[in-house]
Amino acid sequence: MSTESAAAEVAEPEAPQAGAEPGAAPEAGPEPEAAAAPDEAAGPGAEEPDVEGEPDGTAGDSADDTGGTDTTAGADDTAAGADGTTADADDTTADADGADSEAGEAGQAGALSEAEAELAAQRELRQRIEERKAARNGPLEAGTKLQGTAADLLAAVRAVESGEKPVASAFQDPGPVAPRRPAPEPVRRPAPVTPAAPAEPAREAVAAVAAVLTEGGAPTALAPRAAAVLGEGADGLLREDPWQLLRVPGVRPEQADGFARALLGDGCGPGDERRGRALVVWLLEQAALAGHTALDTAALTAALGQRAVPDPDEAVRSAVAEGDVLVFQDALDDAPQAAPAPAPAAEGTGDEEEAAPPVRVLFGLERYALAEESLADGLARVLNTLPKDEGPGPDAEAWEAAASEVSGSAAELIRAVAAHGLVLHTGGEAARSEPAALVTAARSLGLRVCAATHTADGRRRLARRLDADGVSGTAGASGAADASGTDSGSGADVAVTVAGLLSGQQGPGRDAEGALALDLLVVLDAPQLDVETAAVLVESLPDGARLVLSGDPGVLWSAGPGRVFADLLAARACPQVVSRTPDPGPIGELVSGIGVGELTEVAAPDKEVVIVPVRDAADAIHRTVQLVADSVPRALGVPPEHTQVLTPGHGGAAGTRALNAALKERLNPGPGRFGGFDPGDRVAYAPAPGRTALGHVVRADAEGLHLECDGTPVVVPKERVEQSVRHAWAVTAHQAAGRRWPAAVVVLPGDAAGVLTRPWVYSAFSRADRHLSVVQGVAQALPQAVAERPAKERTTRLRTLLRPQPEAG
Repeated sequence: MSTESAAAEVAEPEAPQAGAEPGAAPEAGPEPEAAAAPDEAAGPGAEEPDVEGEPDGTAGDSADDTGGTDTTAGADDTAAGADGTTADADDTTADADGADSEAGEAGQAGALSEAEAELAAQRELRQRIEERKAARNGPLEAGTKLQGTAADLLAAVRAVESGEKPVASAFQDPGPVAPRRPAPEPVRRPAPVTPAAPAEPAREAVAAVAAVLTEGGAPTALAPRAAAVLGEGADGLLREDPWQLLRVPGVRPEQADGFARALLGDGCGPGDERRGRALVVWLLEQAALAGHTALDTAALTAALGQRAVPDPDEAVRSAVAEGDVLVFQDALDDAPQAAPAPAPAAEGTGDEEEAAPPVRVLFGLERYALAEESLADGLARVLNTLPKDEGPGPDAEAWEAAASEVSGSAAELIRAVAAHGLVLHTGGEAARSEPAALVTAARSLGLRVCAATHTADGRRRLARRLDADGVSGTAGASGAADASGTDSGSGADVAVTVAGLLSGQQGPGRDAEGALALDLLVVLDAPQLDVETAAVLVESLPDGARLVLSGDPGVLWSAGPGRVFADLLAARACPQVVSRTPDPGPIGELVSGIGVGELTEVAAPDKEVVIVPVRDAADAIHRTVQLVADSVPRALGVPPEHTQVLTPGHGGAAGTRALNAALKERLNPGPGRFGGFDPGDRVAYAPAPGRTALGHVVRADAEGLHLECDGTPVVVPKERVEQSVRHAWAVTAHQAAGRRWPAAVVVLPGDAAGVLTRPWVYSAFSRADRHLSVVQGVAQALPQAVAERPAKERTTRLRTLLRPQPEAG
């Protein structure tokens, strides 16, 4: 298991490790937990691709099969501040567009999954944003995709290139930051019908690309993917610029370098301008897999230098000039209030000037820049379009009457929602009763309400809370009245998943303008929202709708790029309600202490918490199997199917692979005739990047592997099984996000010491409801991680975009 490293997460996602020389076949590489999507991260020859396309990201629980740290050049400098704690090996949100070509293959025949439909919704959002931008700015010349301060900086770059201005003055004399205004309500269109899976590239195009790949010594297995990613004329593009091969998910720089040398001969080298541009884009894509939406100049140029680019600054300028990368100037969050004043000018000289505000220069891909800006604009719209007291809907007295029916933090939350369009709510598992009370109150006031969770398990738990409050958690298709007699009016489920809501398979549906037919949306598990999903969600809200984001700030961040919930909390742009409802029992006490950096002993009279010391990885596996199969069922009455094993990574001597092999042998032995699986095996299925469903194998036949995931039948075609299905008696903490089990066994082998962080430990330990066993092989590294290793920062722009900008002049 590799140590946790921001560099490994950003610069070295899982990919085939072909040698740089032409003709070298890719081999299975290390598996950082911030790897790309399962079907993309593993190139030809990869032995066992990761299941989740998550990192859910992003993130940070890096692990490989060898137990060593990935030391590829540039790793430590690629993305300083990457969130090393927020993602597991298979938990990386890969390029959605790259996965779209396979979207229709998985799941039941004739229907797309929720995740695939959500990806389609994300594409629709990006198209909508681009259309608005084009309409606003008119036709643009090539290389001028920028606007505002970004356009000013591009002009400065070109001034440097022409010799009109020195580099120092070009980058140190930024113009004033323009004030930010809430975006106008976008022109909405009806939600599109979920499209069929994109057509595969024509055979002739694939054959042409395969011929070029063969000539350059690259595996022909890359041809379909390269033809899909590069589009029409892909073969000619690769001949002209071989480093375009880096745009194909799973291809690494050394492979692209070998391919380029084979095609161009002595006509290429490390300083080739095409190579520099391609590496800039590639590094930003790897940064996104590690959770960043942008990188600062120092991190990006340092990583380019480690990749043997002789002039990193020139490579960045070239990528900006070509429009491959966007550049931003953001005011510093922690800028000093005032710089030392210069000597006063002579009276009447008119030389007095206001010092320009300090800024940081960031570079990012358009995809994530548009998502963050769209999210910021959408949140501003939610904040500013709340109906007035005299408008339709319940008045202040009605809200106050509803709040008086409950007490404590629940009443505080209801009052905050009554007066504000956007409200944040923080708390643990027990605090979920407060958003449930809000849903009950809002429905009693006649509002159209929906509550969305990250997983189907979270949806079921929320529905049970709503049922306890007298609200039907799942209304029938024809609509249903709540306990107070108020008709829901939408005929949709009150409790849904975020993916189901965005795909249209759950929830109230959309109105004629394409907006969700809602007055109030409550999102639980908000820390799991990545920037693109959050942008789609907020874009889907109608004017006047209220939005509540609720979650536990101590858990791992989203698997995909961004840290939406943390940025919103830090921006303080809206009311925040901190729950005063503690999680009960010894497990709740233990997890609460971890949240503040303290690992304390807790009294567990009924064996709610058990620590099991182990000597080595083999002992850890033996004791884990014993706990799941014998000790926990015998002592606590929790059957093996209700006990979940969690460990920091997939590789290593006691990672998920080794644990799952041992658990299968004990709990469901069999020949594994269908891709290593047998009926009854517990599995994790990733239908699309960033989404993992847990379930079990039902059967296998010529049609594929039949699963039941979260209560839904799924058929995985035979050719997709190896890429998207993994055994799941043991999973990573990010795969377990948003879920809970009656019993959890957290395995911490000795080689996991460098991976552990406070958010990881917090997330893993809090997955247990009744019983937690900790198989402890890291000794003092566990309390040290809790006390000294908080979440690493991610480089994002959302907090800056949400902050009021200073007026120019």
